[in-house]
Amino acid sequence: MATSKNGLKIQSVLKTDVLIIGAGGAGLRCAAAICEQRPDTRVVAVTKVHSPQKSHTSAAQGGMAAVDPKDPLDKIVYHMFDTWKGSDCSADQNIIRKVCESAWDQIVWLERHGMHFSRTDEGRIAKRPFGGHMLNFGEVKAFRACYEADRTGKGIMDTVWAEALKHEVIFLNQTVAVELLMRNSRCVGAVVLMEHTGAFVAVLAKATVMATGGKTRMYQVSTNCRQNTGDGLALVLQAGLPVMDVEAVQFHPTGIVGPGILASEALRGEGGILRNAEGEPFMERYAPTAKDLAPRDLVSRCIMNEIREGRGCVHPDHGLPHVWLDLRHLPEHVHKTRIQEVCGFFRKFVGVEPQSELCPVTPTAHYQMGGAPTNEFGEVQKDPQHVVDGLYACGEFAAASLHGHNRLGTNSLLELITMGKVVGDRVVEYLRDAPEPGELPDEAGHRALERFSRHLEARGTERFAAIRDALRRLMMDKVGVFRDEKGLSEAIEEIAELKSRATQMALSSKTLVMNQELIQNWELNHLLDVSYVIAQCALARRESRGAHYREDFPDRSPEFHYHTLAYMPEFGKITLDQRPIDMSIYEAQGEHYERFAVIERKY
Repeated sequence: MATSKNGLKIQSVLKTDVLIIGAGGAGLRCAAAICEQRPDTRVVAVTKVHSPQKSHTSAAQGGMAAVDPKDPLDKIVYHMFDTWKGSDCSADQNIIRKVCESAWDQIVWLERHGMHFSRTDEGRIAKRPFGGHMLNFGEVKAFRACYEADRTGKGIMDTVWAEALKHEVIFLNQTVAVELLMRNSRCVGAVVLMEHTGAFVAVLAKATVMATGGKTRMYQVSTNCRQNTGDGLALVLQAGLPVMDVEAVQFHPTGIVGPGILASEALRGEGGILRNAEGEPFMERYAPTAKDLAPRDLVSRCIMNEIREGRGCVHPDHGLPHVWLDLRHLPEHVHKTRIQEVCGFFRKFVGVEPQSELCPVTPTAHYQMGGAPTNEFGEVQKDPQHVVDGLYACGEFAAASLHGHNRLGTNSLLELITMGKVVGDRVVEYLRDAPEPGELPDEAGHRALERFSRHLEARGTERFAAIRDALRRLMMDKVGVFRDEKGLSEAIEEIAELKSRATQMALSSKTLVMNQELIQNWELNHLLDVSYVIAQCALARRESRGAHYREDFPDRSPEFHYHTLAYMPEFGKITLDQRPIDMSIYEAQGEHYERFAVIERKY
C-alpha cells in the first residue's frame, strides 16, 4: 500500500461487487438494472455532491426522444436518421440502432417506476418537438420528445434514486474518486477521498462503472454545475487510457445571459422564436425548413454570426453580446404549465418577464459529445480493438458513440436511460464468472497521494480564481464556437503556462477534511488537463464537423472520417490515434440504407 512522503495513505479498504462512480441518471439507471436482475449484488455508488438528488441530471429540462411503436406518423428509422444526420455523419450506427430501438421500452420503464410524464387530454404521454428531430427523413418537424413539464431530469432522478434506495445501494456522498485501481490490465476498483472525514479509502470491486457526467466548466459561459470539472476524464488519462472526440464540445444556443443557465430547447419546441437586434426572426435565413429547431451546432453558429455582423445586442448589466428569444406570443397556459421553471430563471437572473418581454440568450458551453471510448456494451476501451476488463462507462462521460460530433436535443437523457440499462445488463453477465478483486495492488494510491501531497506542499502567490478565470476566457475565445489554427496553437501554449502557474497555489489550510480550497485546486488541474487535450485534438482535426468548427477549414473532409483517440498519461505528453466510425446500417444494404451514407447536412 502506497504512502506519500508527507504521510498521506489509504486508511481503509472496502470490498463490493460493483462500484459506480457518479450517481446521476446513468449511474443509477445502471444500478437499478443490476439490482433488478441480481438482487443480492452489493453496489456502492460514489458522488461528489451531498445527495444524488443534486446530480446534474436533475437540471435537465426539455425531454427525451422516443418513438412509440403505435405512433401513426413517426418511425424509429426516422429517429435513427435524424441522429445520424445530426451527428454530422460521425456517430456509430450500431449504437444509433441500439439506443433508438430500445427508447420506448425505457420510457415505459420510467413511467411504471413512478415518473410523472406530462399527458395529453387523451391521457397518453405528451410529446414536443426538438431541434433536428423530423418526420419522413427531414421533411417536417416531429413531436418525439417525452417530457415532464420543464423538469424532466428531476423526474428521472426521482425515479432512479428511489429504485437505488429500494435495492439498498450504498452511497458515499461528498466523496471523490481520485485513482483507478488496476491489476494485470484489469480494473479492480478505485481510491476515493471521503471529504467529510478526510480519509482515503480503497474500494475494491469486481466491476467498476464510471458515470461522472460532463466537463464544460473550463468555459466562461456554461450550463454545467460547478462540479462538472472533467474528473472522470482526468482519471482515465492518468491511468494511461484514451479519451475520444473531446474536441466535440456542444454549445447550447440559448443560455441565459450572465449565469449561462440553460434556457431549454423546449422553449423553441413550444414555439419560441429567436430574433436579432432588429427584431428579425433570423433562423429562417439559415435553415429554411427547421428554422429555430435546427440542430444546436448550427443554431449556435448562426447566433454568433448575427452578433459578429452587428445584429446582436449587448446586455447592459453583464456586458455580454446576445440575441433575443421571443416567448411573448405563447399562450398563458404554456407559460404556466409547460415552461414555468425556465421562465422563472429569466425572472430571477435577468429580471425579465417572458410573457411580456424579450429574453436575452447567448450560446453557452453545454455538453461533451466525446468521452471515454466504449464498445456497444459500455465496456471501456484501451485501444480500438481491446477493452479493459472490469471497467464500464455510461452517460455523458462515455462515448459509445451515439452523438458523433453533434448531439440532438433530448438524445442525452435518452442515452442515460438506454445505455445505463445496457451497461447494467453487461455487468450482470460479467459478474456470473468475475473473479474477486483480490488484495489491494502494491502501488494502489501512489499517483493520487502524490498529487494531493503536491497540492498540500505548494508554495507561491498564485490564486485559484485568477487561473480559473484566465482558462475560462481563453477557452471561450480560442476553443469555442469558432476555431482556427492560430487561436488553437496559442491556446495550447497558454494552457501549458497556466498549468505551470497552478503548481504555485499555496493552500491556506492543510486539512483533508472538507477542504474546499484543496478540492478546487485538484479540480482546476483536471480542467487544465482536459482543456489541453481538447485544444490539441481540435488543432489536429483540420476540418469542420458538427460542433467542431474550424474557420480555416470550414468544410467536412473525408480524410477525417474517424473518431479521435487521445492519450495523455502525463501533462503535455499527448499521443493521438483513430477509431473507425461504425457504418453497419449503411453496409448492411437494408431498407433505407442509402439514408445512412455520408450525406449532405441541410435543414
